[in-house]
Amino acid sequence: MPRRPRIHIDGVPLHIVQRGHNRQPCFFAEADYQAYLEWLGDAARMTGCALHAYVLMTNHVHLLLTPGDAQAVSRMMVALGRRYVPYVNANYQRSGTLWEGRYKSSLIETEAYLLACMRYIELNPVRAGMCPDPAHYRWSSYRANGLGESTSLLTPHPLYASLAPDASQRQGAYRELFNQVLTDKTLSDIRLALNQTQPLGNSRFFDVIEQATGQRREAKPRGRPRKPGDEGDLGSSVESMDLF
Repeated sequence: MPRRPRIHIDGVPLHIVQRGHNRQPCFFAEADYQAYLEWLGDAARMTGCALHAYVLMTNHVHLLLTPGDAQAVSRMMVALGRRYVPYVNANYQRSGTLWEGRYKSSLIETEAYLLACMRYIELNPVRAGMCPDPAHYRWSSYRANGLGESTSLLTPHPLYASLAPDASQRQGAYRELFNQVLTDKTLSDIRLALNQTQPLGNSRFFDVIEQATGQRREAKPRGRPRKPGDEGDLGSSVESMDLF
């Protein structure tokens, strides 16, 4: 089956995930996380991509960004890979690919899903059982977005900035969002769209994308419709693919 082409649009937020080859680790020591973040910042600034949220897990990464130019996303990921992959290969006496094929991406409708996507990304370590609170995990954007930790990596999205008029109140309002559980439907919607490389939003959002690209793109569950009482759910099936 041919791969679905990725869709990037100028000024539209994009959720990206990139996994280690065969689900193998892509970070091995503290210095690796630090190097990746430094080069991520360099690549984002060089290509004009505004980074809003991120998390570096042991064997995959999530990024939420807005490109000024749709073509900038691929340039950013290539520039980052050209620095990080040789670094890992040299330091750990390995060769070949580090990442599992192409990165996956999903356009995000701002009003309905952007803040939910930020929470989804920053709660990855909690869902994975690595810590009880996102503030305890060093390698995500939560400490900046929720606690005000200084960083040059992030560019606040206007929707995040609109949470409150000053930084302290904004961070408090953002932390309050984490007291609300992400619903199973929201989790499933995010995972399905990302896994299928499809946009995440409502029908109006899909209409906008169709007008911009000439393609009707939206994520759709595979297989027969589930009946009441069926075992499992879509979220768990996508969860098994290490999307967390």
